[in-house]
Amino acid sequence: MSNGYNQFLDLVDNRMNIEHLKLFVRIARTCNISAAGQEQDLSPAVASAYISKLEDNLGVRLVHRTTRKVSLTEEGEAFLPHAEEILTNIETARASIGDGEHNPKGVLRVTAPASFGRMHIVPALAEFLARYPELSVDFRFNDSIVDLVEGGFDIAIRDAALKDSNLFARKLAPDRRIVCASPKYIKEFGEPKTPQDVANHQCVNLMGLDTWEFEAEKGSVSVKANGKIRIDNGEAVRDAGIEGSGLVMSSIWCAYQALQSGQLVQVLKDYPMVSKTAIWAVYPSNRQLAPKVRAFIDFFLEYYGQTPYWERALEE
Repeated sequence: MSNGYNQFLDLVDNRMNIEHLKLFVRIARTCNISAAGQEQDLSPAVASAYISKLEDNLGVRLVHRTTRKVSLTEEGEAFLPHAEEILTNIETARASIGDGEHNPKGVLRVTAPASFGRMHIVPALAEFLARYPELSVDFRFNDSIVDLVEGGFDIAIRDAALKDSNLFARKLAPDRRIVCASPKYIKEFGEPKTPQDVANHQCVNLMGLDTWEFEAEKGSVSVKANGKIRIDNGEAVRDAGIEGSGLVMSSIWCAYQALQSGQLVQVLKDYPMVSKTAIWAVYPSNRQLAPKVRAFIDFFLEYYGQTPYWERALEE
């Protein structure tokens, strides 16, 4: 297996340098030679030379160059899926001889929601990298849904209901949402007893989630959550609730520490919220899962467990 793998790498190196292929794939996504080269610590001149060398080896022009950006030629478009497959096969070949799954290498690029990433990914990174010392990680924390392929990401962590797509996903943890408020707010304005009571309260809404749906005996009940404050960040919504600004809907993973300390109190416990969300690891649908992606997913499945620590904290 090792000899066959080495022969395969020699063939690729003789015809098409692996780094040249990586650069070409990134140029196809960024439409910018300088930006793609910067990701590989290459100067614009060296990046341009790499692409010229790849084109010389193939005997075709792969990209149209202009002063503002580059675009793929017809030949470049045809070659792109083959370049991606070659890079995937190389990583899979490394894994098959024990150089991948147990010792994955390279840079893992991940995008994740800002609040979840800060609270529940960053604290685990030292342990993750100690287990996989030849990996490095690049994170982008962003509450917007980004395009994995265009952004060049290996994994996206998403806290949402998944729509049909050409991506694969693994569920890392549940996401249970509740309504809560500060003791100060409850003392001044009272506690809602039914979902319909929410309409009579000030609510702090996360952008795009101003309709709250509850489970009731006769089916689900949807209520418009009215309020003067709308925020695009879950931690900030939680903090506004702690300060007494109104009722807030929050994920347990975001609010559990405030619930433990008594800064927030759950209300409407008899009416669970309807939610199809969960914490997902989403990745491009390659035939073979890259070892570094598999390592990340397996680590965080173990780290969170079947009952995540934020849920266990409220049971203690």
